[in-house]
Amino acid sequence: MIAEVALTAGTSLGAGLGAAAVLARGRSLRVQLVGLAALGVSVPLLAVLSSGLLMLGRDELLALGLACLAGSAALAGALLLGRRIRSGIDALRAAPAAVAAGDLSARAPRGGPAEIDALAESFNVMAERLEELFDARRRLVAWAGHDLRTPIASLRVMIEAVEDGLASPGEYLPHMRAQVEALSGLVDDLFELARLDAGDLRLDLRDEPAAALVEAAVGRVRAEAAARGVHVAADVPDPSWTVRCAPDKVGRVLDNLLTNALRHTPRHGEVRLALQGRGAELEMAVEDSGDGLPPETLARMFDHFWRGDPARARDGAGAGLGLAIARGLVEAHGGRIWAENRERGGARVVFTLPVAAGVAPGG
Repeated sequence: MIAEVALTAGTSLGAGLGAAAVLARGRSLRVQLVGLAALGVSVPLLAVLSSGLLMLGRDELLALGLACLAGSAALAGALLLGRRIRSGIDALRAAPAAVAAGDLSARAPRGGPAEIDALAESFNVMAERLEELFDARRRLVAWAGHDLRTPIASLRVMIEAVEDGLASPGEYLPHMRAQVEALSGLVDDLFELARLDAGDLRLDLRDEPAAALVEAAVGRVRAEAAARGVHVAADVPDPSWTVRCAPDKVGRVLDNLLTNALRHTPRHGEVRLALQGRGAELEMAVEDSGDGLPPETLARMFDHFWRGDPARARDGAGAGLGLAIARGLVEAHGGRIWAENRERGGARVVFTLPVAAGVAPGG
C-alpha cells in the first residue's frame, strides 16, 4: 500500500509541476486562469481516483464519483471567477488604448477586485498628470506666441515708420533696443525653463554666506523700491550662516521674488527679506505689506505663464515665467518653495536652501 501511495503522490506532483510550467509559459491571462482552475481541481481528483481504483471497493468508488461532481462544480465556479477577473482587465485595457489614441480624458473604471482597482487608480493618477502636462504645453505655446508677437509687432511698426520717413532712426532706436532686450529675455527664460524641465541644469555649487546673497539682492532692487516709494529691509539674525548653492541662480530667485513683491506693495509700504534657520535648511522669506494673494494665485502662482493679475499681461511686466523658473531653481538645489498670506496682511514667499556642511543654524 505504501508503494501505491508513494507512486500516486509522485505522479500527482510531477503532473502538477509539469502543467504549472506549461501554464507559466502562456501569454494569455485567460488561458492561465482557466488552466489554474482546472489544475487546482483535476490533480487532486485524479490522485484520489487513482487511489480508489487501486485500493477501494464499489461503495467507495460511488463516493469518489460524487467527489468528481463536487470538483466539477468547483471548476465551474473558478471559471466564472476567472471570467470576472478577465472582464475587469479588459475594461482596464481599454483606458490606455483610448489615451494612446489621443483621448487624454479617458479613465479606467473602478470597483473591481482590489489589485485591479489599485492598478486602475494608479493609471488614472498617471492619466491626470499626463493631461495636466499636455495642458501646460498648450498654455506654454499660446503664451509664448503671445509674448513673442507683441514685441515683434512693435518692432515692425517702428521699422516701417523709419522706412517711410515718418520718424528718424535715432528717435526709435532706444525703443527698438528695449523690445529686442524683451525678446532676448523671454527666449532666455524659455531656454532656462526647458533645461529645468528636462533636468539638464548644472549648478556650480559652493559655500556662500547667506548675508552676502541677501545684501546683493536688496542692493539690486533698492533703486526700483525708491522710485516706487517702498521701503526695502533685510533681516539676517546670524551673519555667519552659510548655504550650499549656486550664487547666481539663488540671486535670480531673490531678484524675481523681490521684484514681484515691489509690484504688489503700495507706496509707503515695506518689502522685507528675512532669514530663519531650520536645522539642516535655511529659510529665505520675501514678505510684503500688500493686499495678499487670492486662493487661486496661491495654488497656481508657480505654474508656467501664470499671471494672477490680468493687468500685468497688458503692462509688459514679464511673461509669467519668473516664478516657474524660481521654483525650478530652488528644487534643483534640493529645496522647497511656497507662498502664503501673512496674518497681519500682505504675502510671504518662502524657499529653503541646504546649509553648508558642518553648519546647522538654529531655529
